[in-house]
Amino acid sequence: MRGEADERLARVVLSRIGEPGDPRLTDLVHELGAATVLGGLLDQAAAGELAADLRDRLASVDPGRELESAARRGLRFVVPGDDEWPEGLDALALAPHLHERGGVPVGLWCRGPLRVDEAVARSVAVVGSRSATTYGAAVATDIAAVLAREDWTVVSGAAFGIDQAAHRGSLAARGPTVAVLACGADRAYPTAHRAMIDYVADVGLVVSEAAPGAAPTRIRFLARNRLIAALARGTVVVEAAVRSGALNTASWTQGLGRVVMGVPGPVTSAPSAGVHQMVRARDALLVTCGEEVLEAVSPAGSFALAEPRAPEAARDRLTARERQVLDAVPLVRGADARSVGRTAGLSLARTQEALLVLHRAGLVEHGLGRWRVRDGDHELPGLDAPAGPDEPSSLR
Repeated sequence: MRGEADERLARVVLSRIGEPGDPRLTDLVHELGAATVLGGLLDQAAAGELAADLRDRLASVDPGRELESAARRGLRFVVPGDDEWPEGLDALALAPHLHERGGVPVGLWCRGPLRVDEAVARSVAVVGSRSATTYGAAVATDIAAVLAREDWTVVSGAAFGIDQAAHRGSLAARGPTVAVLACGADRAYPTAHRAMIDYVADVGLVVSEAAPGAAPTRIRFLARNRLIAALARGTVVVEAAVRSGALNTASWTQGLGRVVMGVPGPVTSAPSAGVHQMVRARDALLVTCGEEVLEAVSPAGSFALAEPRAPEAARDRLTARERQVLDAVPLVRGADARSVGRTAGLSLARTQEALLVLHRAGLVEHGLGRWRVRDGDHELPGLDAPAGPDEPSSLR
């Protein structure tokens, strides 16, 4: 037990003095353990770039006091080996590092009633542009709401635009949501989203790799993106320009071998250009609604989405020969069966047989020995094309 306590305290120290996602630190801790790495840093004789960078910060860190202070602010520190540690994060040890960020986090600072492992057991990341259009925000909200109604957790970064829409969609549907921050989990960034982030902390979960009180920086956003990807089964990108940070999250998702999905926008829309490029390069699966997202991330066969089809009409049940005869029946002035057969290129017997079927289906009507298409069934294909010499006289 003492060894576990020492390991936890060592991780608290490393979380405070190290930069989130610094692979020099995360890879060493994953390989050797936090206590061993911290012991090496404390050794004044230790050499190396990492020791030189971090040693000056060591003297000011009291891990016990850090944990007590965090607890007063409603934070807990979750580390590998804890019951609620999400196994999906361990895959970061094998994922290719991007932008010199990567590795399994030293620990997660968490605020909220949900257990991390349970919250992300069935989860999808929904990310995208901070400068979202009305269209993009509406789509993100709808997708998140569909996921929430099916008890899937929505993971996002609490930023302006698509992130905000995703969290709000999940919350509106009373579903679980996880906000992953680039600053301390006790802070709110952007500050305009403090009320939303606090509400997520009340009913869902706010997590961060950065120590409490830490400010957001560009490099911490890049590190945060890998956590969003690793905590979810797949990532949906709703609007992303060609240099969007959301594409970084998509790259992490792809590196982890998980499904990347993209929502298309207007082809003239710059905020969707990055998404379109992913789909064009076959790096992302095109999705247009929450149901398609569920089909992509659910175990094979557990959520089958029916192909969209128009309501079946009487014409849909006709054979090819019956359609051929129907096309030959006049729209206005009736024709006898022989004339219809001649236009259709069929014998009288076959024509009469088909006409009886069409009559029973209510598609044609008969009077005084003549046949014509029944009123209301005039929507035949190609009526704007020039009439040919073999078409019924009513079409010429």
